[in-house]
Amino acid sequence: MSRSPLLEVRNLRIEFPTRRGTLLAVDDVSFSIAPGEVLGVVGESGAGKSLTGAAIIGLLEPPGRIAAGEVKLNGLRIDNLPYDEMRKVRGREIGAIFQDPLTSLNPLYTVGRQITETITTHLNVSQAEARRRALDLLLATGIPAADRRIDHYPHQFSGGMRQRVVIALALAAEPKLVIADEPTTALDVSIQAQIIALLKTLCREKQTAVMLVTHDMGVIAETADRVAVMYAGRIAEIGPVADVIHRPQHPYTKGLMGSIPSMTAQAERLTQIDGSMPRLTAIPTGCAFNPRCPQATDRCRRERPDLLPAGDSQAACWLHDATGGRAAA
Repeated sequence: MSRSPLLEVRNLRIEFPTRRGTLLAVDDVSFSIAPGEVLGVVGESGAGKSLTGAAIIGLLEPPGRIAAGEVKLNGLRIDNLPYDEMRKVRGREIGAIFQDPLTSLNPLYTVGRQITETITTHLNVSQAEARRRALDLLLATGIPAADRRIDHYPHQFSGGMRQRVVIALALAAEPKLVIADEPTTALDVSIQAQIIALLKTLCREKQTAVMLVTHDMGVIAETADRVAVMYAGRIAEIGPVADVIHRPQHPYTKGLMGSIPSMTAQAERLTQIDGSMPRLTAIPTGCAFNPRCPQATDRCRRERPDLLPAGDSQAACWLHDATGGRAAA
């Protein structure tokens, strides 16, 4: 993408020190997101998706820590900021949408008060102007009768409506980046579609960069411009969403896409990826996917590949090593 990136993550490494040694949860992850772009991050549970998002917004749970790498927002490093400085960045520059809206909303305050407080904390506006903006945000996120609902408490909203309030709260200070961690998982399909459409519209209009963390390929296909597929703490493949979905280049991605039922093709059985993702205490030597990979070679068991050019995408797979030949996709 020709635009200069808003978010740059370089060689991110996240560790969890334990009594039995150090667990490596995210290993050498790099990507960037441009203004107005949605990067989908997909993978099985435990792949490191949510930890990567938490590291970017400075909300890693102790004893988790960033052991190496850097996170830059608009060219400035934010991963080494003091806690109070990061709090200002988190509200003003970065908005966060989490899976469970109840964890983001204070049950003791009306939704209007929570949004207006966020606005007045980060923007230099009057209380009246903040309330007007809060009302506009609730209207923009599709809350019916927003002028009345603005003074309601979180428990007075349904799950889908609460998630809309959380999106309004995340966008209240007009952030440049939104980290959305499984924002539609707890919602039914019709509400999911509305939330996805809403996120796309609001972020395109404001040129906000979005990191969308999910395990749902349908949400990715509908929302993302590019997609990063994570496996065992590393990026297995990253590229334009249409290429990754229709022309996957990594055997793991091929397995993921083959396991999705098709509305048009007739198939007796869906593709199955044998085995399960390794535990952090037992990540194999070489490519972490090699015990499950039908195309694994001795090299895959010995050496770990970095991301290599693979069509319009990049894949961490020796099949794409120009020096060793390339297998057909």
